Amino acid sequence: MTSIAKPPVTHPSLPKNALGLTRRDYEGAMSTLCAGCGHDSVTAALVQAFWELDVPPHRAAKMSGIGCSSKTTAYFMRQSHGFNGVHGRMPSLATGANAANRGLMYIGISGDGDSLSIGMGQLSHAIRRNVNLLYVLENNGVYGLTKGQFSASADIGSTSKKGDTNDQRPIDPVLLALSLGATFVARGFSGDKAQLVPILKAGLRHNGFALIDVISPCVSFNDHVGSTKSYRYTREHYEELAPVDFVPMRREITAPEASGGAMSIAMHDGSVVRFRKTGDDYDPTNRDAAYAHVRRHQERGEIVTGLLYIDEKTQDLHALNRTTATPLVDLPYEALCPGNAALQELMAEYR
Repeated sequence: MTSIAKPPVTHPSLPKNALGLTRRDYEGAMSTLCAGCGHDSVTAALVQAFWELDVPPHRAAKMSGIGCSSKTTAYFMRQSHGFNGVHGRMPSLATGANAANRGLMYIGISGDGDSLSIGMGQLSHAIRRNVNLLYVLENNGVYGLTKGQFSASADIGSTSKKGDTNDQRPIDPVLLALSLGATFVARGFSGDKAQLVPILKAGLRHNGFALIDVISPCVSFNDHVGSTKSYRYTREHYEELAPVDFVPMRREITAPEASGGAMSIAMHDGSVVRFRKTGDDYDPTNRDAAYAHVRRHQERGEIVTGLLYIDEKTQDLHALNRTTATPLVDLPYEALCPGNAALQELMAEYR
């Protein structure tokens, strides 16, 4: 089904950001997903995050693969660059685009099928290379576009809409990312916009690969009793790690400390991620502790949400490869192709 363009009607009283744009300016085509789909709630959170960060839509690039989740890129920031690739290949497309033009802000939208089955090798290497990319994994535990088969993230014992039980162990994208060395790992719930928006904003500002696994129920095939990815199950079993605020660098930090104190982590551009502690102290800079925390709650049947791990001291793809500070797309032909003499000089180094 072809997406339908929204009418460009804006109420004059709508609030504007620092660029003079309203939230409507960050919207895309009308969604053709099922009514109530969690992915549309993720879209609304993305619109809010980009608007609040004052991101010029034409300076962002949206990448996706195949599946219901990959349609999301059509539904926000219609003025942005975009590329819808083949199944599971989005990470390499995003890597190539980022290598060529580091001046854009990159966001990849994927799903549990697109990322954890055919595309898991691609995802693994994007993490390893620390591509400067916000990777949003809309996780519903099924292949919704092909009528509800179990995906690789389906939990043991969960049932399909027709009553089949899944007996295979799931792949948890959060634990996978922590194991592979991702420098920003978080989990959210499409039904909790208040928590998801600041996490998205922090991921967009992170200098490196930022994975956000979003539990996003499929209302057509996986929102029934017996599903561990349903709205009801997630609301009953998810535990917020700690309330999170994202404070852009342009604003003064004035939020009062919560009881028990607050932990603030400065990001590369000067913006701040602030954790308000709840109960036991949680250190989001300790990878091993983050992994153990997620596993401990998994064993209790609980879903931990929030910003689980962040490392602001690592180098991204460009720093690791010592690329030029000038985006390749802006370099003149002579710099990109210096000629045969330069090629022969390079080849001589390997003889």
